[in-house]
Amino acid sequence: MSALAPFFRVRPVILACSALALLPVMACTAAAASASEPAARAAAGQAGQAAQGRVLKEDAVLTTGQGGVVRVRETIVYRFAGEKGFERTFPTREHESLTEDRVHRLSNLRASSPDGGPAEVTSSSEDTRTTVRVTGGRELTGDHTVVLEYDLRGAITRMGQAEELRWPVIGGWKVPVDEARATVDAGAAIRNVNCFTGPIGSTIGCTQYYMNHTHTQGVYAQQGMLPGEYVTVVAGLPAGTTGGQALYERRHTIATAFAVNTVTASALVGLLVLLVGGVAALYLLRGRDARVVVKKAAEGDHAPVAGSEFEPPDGVRPGQIGTLIDEQADVIDVTATIVDLAVRGYLLIEEEDRAVTGRLDWTLRRLERPVADLLPYERILLDALLTAPDGTARESVQLSELGGTFATKLAQVRSAMYDDVVKQGWFARRPDTVRSRWTLAGILVTVLGIGGTVALALTTEWALAGLAVIIAGAALAYGGQYMPAKTARGSTVLAHTIGFRAFLERGVIPDEDETASRQRIALFSRFLPYAVVFDTVATWAETVKDAGERAEGADNLYWYEGPAEWDLSKFAESMRTFALATSGSISQSRGM
Repeated sequence: MSALAPFFRVRPVILACSALALLPVMACTAAAASASEPAARAAAGQAGQAAQGRVLKEDAVLTTGQGGVVRVRETIVYRFAGEKGFERTFPTREHESLTEDRVHRLSNLRASSPDGGPAEVTSSSEDTRTTVRVTGGRELTGDHTVVLEYDLRGAITRMGQAEELRWPVIGGWKVPVDEARATVDAGAAIRNVNCFTGPIGSTIGCTQYYMNHTHTQGVYAQQGMLPGEYVTVVAGLPAGTTGGQALYERRHTIATAFAVNTVTASALVGLLVLLVGGVAALYLLRGRDARVVVKKAAEGDHAPVAGSEFEPPDGVRPGQIGTLIDEQADVIDVTATIVDLAVRGYLLIEEEDRAVTGRLDWTLRRLERPVADLLPYERILLDALLTAPDGTARESVQLSELGGTFATKLAQVRSAMYDDVVKQGWFARRPDTVRSRWTLAGILVTVLGIGGTVALALTTEWALAGLAVIIAGAALAYGGQYMPAKTARGSTVLAHTIGFRAFLERGVIPDEDETASRQRIALFSRFLPYAVVFDTVATWAETVKDAGERAEGADNLYWYEGPAEWDLSKFAESMRTFALATSGSISQSRGM
């Protein structure tokens, strides 16, 4: 043991020295491994690029000719990785303005290959670009040379006393380009050259560009291009070298579709004539009504009373007046007719006691009276009110029961009112039928105009003509509401009616001394249905109330009864509410 002791003492020192000696080796090994990772990635990238193909070299020659035609010949060395061909994109259309494009036209496309590469060429255009595809019948690998040729028009622009050739001759590839070279052969002295690389519109200069010693050729070169980049060559030429000029086309847009031209201007003038003619026709029709009203309205502006009896102007009933004035059988006209039937003794209106029923309602009760003197529409209305939904007659009906069950019968009443004004000789044709025909015609013309406008906007520059048809159709549909025309007799009756309305609106009543109080109640009640039509219910309801209050022992009307504790002092409010409630109930039943 004593002999080995020196060995054991020096062994740790030896081991430590050995470990220190290994550290540089380990560091070098780790560094080598770390350094190999980028190389591996680069190799993998090169393998990926090789797998997708690339352009090793492209050499293009542009030869200018007369008429601005540039003949282009591209010699492309392409490394295939299993593709049947390749494609590249040319920018052949540029939007110069909202309505105009500058275009470049490619023609006589052809391809060939001296070493078995693809040689079938096709092209397609979409929006601003043209894609050229060169394909073969089999998948290829390795390097092949393809010669692509085409004629180019529109690349030369006149610029003052010079011409300029500008064209992105190389680029638009989906793969990288290692080396690009172009030559412009002008056949004349070139004034200057320039070259840009990158996307279209880039101002980054190419690797190299210059003119040969005779200044008849421009030479351009670029090393390394990414997919989608271009080499745009520029050459300034003396004026008249080729006689070429930029090509422009009118772009079909919304702005051009609605352009003003001979066709659209003629359509607009025709529309103006049509509208003016329509206004003139309406003036002739409506002007006649206006002239008669101005001339004869004063004849109706007086109390329509003969002795103590009420005589409406020209014997016109309230519902007829409403239809005559606005040429429509409105809800308010039917409401006025219900009040008129009550005032004339065919109905009794009973106001329910709100304190008992918990709601505001009225009962319409039949009174025994011959219906021989009723007009057809009045008879239909009376039967409709007092006929149950199952078809049986009933002696009374609550106003609230009419809602939702009265629509069909009310339509019959309104139709009969239109027939009545024609029968009276006030209209040559039913106003609703005239309106419907004109409105339907206008809608049809509008729909046809919309369809025509869309079609014209998509295909031509005449869309404004279609818009004129739309306007004409809309004007026709709107003007149809004013097309029903009164006869001379109808205009005269209208004039007297307008005068009667002026009398009601002033609120002037006959001399009370000439008529007994109870006769005044009946007399003033006869004004009420007309006041409903003319919207002067408040005035005449107050008049009836005052007459009733002055009559001894009168706490009800012969045609209107209120609940207990009700008297004529409340009639004005009751009448106003009844008119609103009746119109509302009928409107609900009509789904208005």
